[in-house]
Amino acid sequence: MRRVVFNQKGGVGKSTIACNLAAVAAARGRRSLMIDLDAQANASRYLLGNALDQQQKTLAHFFDDILGYRLFPEELGSYVVATRFPGLDVLPADPRLEELQTKLESRYKMYKLREGLEKLPAYDEIFIDTPPALNFYTRSALIAADTCLIPFDCDDFSRRALYALLDNVRELQGDHNRSLRVEGIVVNHYQARASLPLRLVEALRGEGLPILDAFLSASIRIRESHHQALPMIYLDPKHKLSREFEALYDLLAQ
Repeated sequence: MRRVVFNQKGGVGKSTIACNLAAVAAARGRRSLMIDLDAQANASRYLLGNALDQQQKTLAHFFDDILGYRLFPEELGSYVVATRFPGLDVLPADPRLEELQTKLESRYKMYKLREGLEKLPAYDEIFIDTPPALNFYTRSALIAADTCLIPFDCDDFSRRALYALLDNVRELQGDHNRSLRVEGIVVNHYQARASLPLRLVEALRGEGLPILDAFLSASIRIRESHHQALPMIYLDPKHKLSREFEALYDLLAQ
C-alpha cells in the first residue's frame, strides 16, 4: 500500500500525520517506509533527528541521477535509511530538492518515482509526505500512490482550500493515475469543546465529502514529540493523541 498525505495548504499536519501513521504501522509489525518529498525535510528530521545531518544520500541525489548526472544511476533502494525504530525506514529529503524541481519538471520526470518504487524490496506500508503545493514532487507522489489522505485543519481557510485540492486530485486521477483513490479527509487539531470545528465538520459531511471518523486532537504534546524526534507511539503510547493515531491507522487498514 502506497499512501500519499497531501494538502496544498501549509500547517495542517501532513508530516506529523504521515510519520505517526508510519510509526504505528511499524509498531504493529508492518515493514514501513516513509518517503519525504518536501525540501523542508520535516518528516526526515522527525524520524531521524540529528542523524539527518550525517546522511550522504538523500532523495535529492536520486533525482540528480534521474537527470543523468551519473553514468550509472543507483536504484531508489540504495537511498533508504534505517531509523532507530524497528521496521521503519525513511527516504530522506534535503533542501536541494527545491533547486532540482524546475529541471525535473521541464524534462517530464513525474513517473520516475513510481518506477523506482516498483523496484524496491517489498514494504507492507509506504507513506509519502509532500510539499504544501501541487508541484512536481506532489504530482510524482500522486502518480506513484494507491491512495490519498487529506489532512484538514478546522478553519474556514482550510475549508476553502479543500475544494480546489479535491478538483486537482480528480484531474490528476483522470490524466495520470486512474487507480488513485481518495481515502478520506483527516480532521486535525480538533477541539471537541469548540463549536466552530463541529459546525465545519458537519457542513462538509452534509456536502458528501469523505470525512473520516477518527479525529486528531490539538495537543502541546505533539510539539514535544517533534522536539525529541519521537513519534507519539514511542514518546507516550498511552496519551490520548497516540490512541487517536492508532484509531486512524486501524480505520484506514479496514
